[in-house]
Amino acid sequence: MSFQLGIDVFLADKERHDSLKNKRLALLAHPASLTRGFVPTADAIAACDVLNLVACFGPQHGMRGDKQDNMVETPNEMDAKLGIPVFSLYGEVRRPTAEMLDTFDALLIDIQDVGCRIYTFITTLFYLLEDCAASDKHVIVLDRPNPAGREVEGFILEAGQESFVGAAEIPMRHGLTLGEAARWYVAYKQLDVVLDVVAMQGYEPNSSAGYGWPYELSWVNPSPNLATVNSARVYPGTVLFEGTTLSEGRGTTRALELFGAPDIDIPKILNVMYELAPQWMDGIRIRECWFEPTFHKFHGELCAGIQLHTDYPEYTATTAKPFLVVLLFLKSLRMTMPEYPIWRDFPYEYEFDRLAIDVINGGAKLRDWVDDDSSTIEALEAMLSKDEAAWKQQIQPFLLY
Repeated sequence: MSFQLGIDVFLADKERHDSLKNKRLALLAHPASLTRGFVPTADAIAACDVLNLVACFGPQHGMRGDKQDNMVETPNEMDAKLGIPVFSLYGEVRRPTAEMLDTFDALLIDIQDVGCRIYTFITTLFYLLEDCAASDKHVIVLDRPNPAGREVEGFILEAGQESFVGAAEIPMRHGLTLGEAARWYVAYKQLDVVLDVVAMQGYEPNSSAGYGWPYELSWVNPSPNLATVNSARVYPGTVLFEGTTLSEGRGTTRALELFGAPDIDIPKILNVMYELAPQWMDGIRIRECWFEPTFHKFHGELCAGIQLHTDYPEYTATTAKPFLVVLLFLKSLRMTMPEYPIWRDFPYEYEFDRLAIDVINGGAKLRDWVDDDSSTIEALEAMLSKDEAAWKQQIQPFLLY
């Protein structure tokens, strides 16, 4: 069976169109919301005579994906081409207001996710499912691939640690498509909502044809700093640097693929990494590099760093462990430079009372393990394997592929 995106399956389903012809439709979308033929989803739906698209919603970075950094908000606007309102869910509000909800009967969701809890599109999905359940709205998720594949990594977010980058008790790398995540969340929260997931056709996340990202599908940035499939694959690890004083590569052409700082000894850190847990690095190629950010952390300074590569023929999603690689780097940095100020103290995604790294990780376990002189590789593996095994079992009933 040839590969088809959820949007393309939806556009070909005339019976589904007929069932929606008397309903006002809204759409959550961003720049990667495209058909296989590169037609924006909003335009493709608006072109269907039977369908009545009355509004759009944009997540973080805006429907056009033009906002560079975190905590850069997008205003509401009118779509110049379609003449319909575009409501921002990363501006004055994070959830739709009653007035926004009143504009539609059914909500289409077609956004490219990257399989990581901290990527805020999944939070927006969860919020919309809750609010649509409360207001008796029909939700239709047009499914898309998870470039990080089926593999699961990371601590499950701890109860009480919820935030906009952690809306539910899931691990950092969750292994689900957005449609599967919606199915899980509706059951997890026992939401009374009509949820319809339009599944992809021919999607095989466990196969060698991309391990989550079909080779025939072009990559379009879902947000400004995820410019490649490689960056999406390593993001569940490299995003942790947003909670540190080190650069995550923003201000370079390879943001969230490389990381570093001007004042660290990369060869020394790498030696410690290979001494501690070489098996954690088997699935990712690691390259020493230098970079100079043109904006953001260390603007105009030469940084010593590392770039992570998954773009090679032997790559598999199951052996590539970006979360573990980054934890190993941070632990090795702490061991080689015990006094280095790793953790960044600043507001992160509107959380002002917790360290950014704890917000990102969904609790203090990661930071505690890095900072504790007595912590071991085996202790971390035991903690992670428990969370990961529990999550894999929990999601089984909701998998579509």
